[in-house]
Amino acid sequence: MEYINKYKAALAAIAGGLTALWGWFGWFCLILAACMGLDYLTGSAAARKEGRWSSRTAREGLWHKLAILVAVTVACILDLVVGLMVNNLPGLPLPFDYSVLFGPLVTAWYILTELGSILENAGALGAPQPRWFKRAIAALQDGVDSSGERTDTEKEKR
Repeated sequence: MEYINKYKAALAAIAGGLTALWGWFGWFCLILAACMGLDYLTGSAAARKEGRWSSRTAREGLWHKLAILVAVTVACILDLVVGLMVNNLPGLPLPFDYSVLFGPLVTAWYILTELGSILENAGALGAPQPRWFKRAIAALQDGVDSSGERTDTEKEKR
């Protein structure tokens, strides 16, 4: 029983360190990682159930997950670059403090995409799915899309 407390302490230390380092965005990244893992597992299970699992398709899925991580990393780097520009160039005053925009939007979009894929996999495994749940995820994803498009449109108006 003593070893369980050590695992709990280690998990609490990791969670605390992640929160101290990244704040809420660290949890966002952790949620994305969990969704990616669950999507891979449920996708593999659904493919096995249907008799169409192959190592080649599984590798393609892993490459897809790597591409997601690259896209999130690029969005975070873009936030860093924009933040440095806005905060250090005298000709770019904004009426608000800029910290992040692209990283959270891209991460949220991928989380919602992964959740939709997990739902599809659960359906392939035989789990009943309420239509409103799929629509809710699609609506949230559309909301993230429109947030990104709104910022793009606002920049074009300037």
